[in-house]
Amino acid sequence: MNTSKRFTRELHSVNEESFADIALQLFRFQAENNAIYHHYVSSLGVNPNEVSTVSDIPFLPISFFRTHRLKTGAWDSETIFTSSGTTGHIPGVHEIKSLEFYLNNAQRCFELFFGDLTDYHFFALLPSYLERQGSSLVVMMDYFVKKSHSTFSAFYLHDYDKLVSDIEKTRGGGKKTVLWGVTFALLDLAERYKPDLSHCLVFETGGMKGRRREITRQELHSVLTEAFRVDKIYSEYGMTELLSQAYTRGGNAFFTPPWMRILVRDITDPMEKGLLNKTGGINVVDLANIDSVAFIETEDIGKAYEDGSFEVLGRFDNSEVRGCNLLVE
Repeated sequence: MNTSKRFTRELHSVNEESFADIALQLFRFQAENNAIYHHYVSSLGVNPNEVSTVSDIPFLPISFFRTHRLKTGAWDSETIFTSSGTTGHIPGVHEIKSLEFYLNNAQRCFELFFGDLTDYHFFALLPSYLERQGSSLVVMMDYFVKKSHSTFSAFYLHDYDKLVSDIEKTRGGGKKTVLWGVTFALLDLAERYKPDLSHCLVFETGGMKGRRREITRQELHSVLTEAFRVDKIYSEYGMTELLSQAYTRGGNAFFTPPWMRILVRDITDPMEKGLLNKTGGINVVDLANIDSVAFIETEDIGKAYEDGSFEVLGRFDNSEVRGCNLLVE
């Protein structure tokens, strides 16, 4: 079995005890077999064989995904995910070796926190994502819609009347109902219809796309819970450059699957990582990124906590990130 396949096999058996060892092995594999990452690590004067802790691993700035094609090994892409980008902003590009692997991993992430996809109806309100090509979120939600085996599960672009009507038809049924929406569309729905979604789980995935002023997550959730008559709003943290997703349980804290970890870095000294209860830049270890780079320095600002959870407080720029477009409170 080659090294890439071995990491794939081990991915979903990762636990607290094995995480560091697997992460270090993957780091050394990528530092040797990914030309761009190899050059980056070498330019820092780091010898991969001398790195003994996860916090000492060099994290690649996410901006590299905008300017380079990051592949570990030689392979042909099955698909390519791209961020939407904004005016004057180069989109991030993530080449995907196996679409099936991405989808299976996304399913595992969701089911780890919320149970089987077949237990749900999925209503996807993602207009800005549907209006462009290369969205990993649209691909993921399309998979969730199909795997739910529900005649109600579907995408909605601008037909809010039909959305509200169809969601109401699921009330009292045997499945739970999820409304998964981009932030500005959920706010439009809340203001124009104020539908009773008390039987639903509402997921916001970030994204104002310049259509509204940026607001804090706390402000957003306050508006949505009142308008939709729900106790809490759920959030997802994902991005083009990652293959895994973190989720909230209805509060401000995100929780990661066992193969994903957050290290917060000092804003003025990115080499100082592992901060707890302090605001800093978010670094992500996503061991599912076997075929690209698993160690990413994002442009998000947040806090990490001792239980492994983290909060997203804002970002350094207008980076394309699901679930973290909100400004610092």
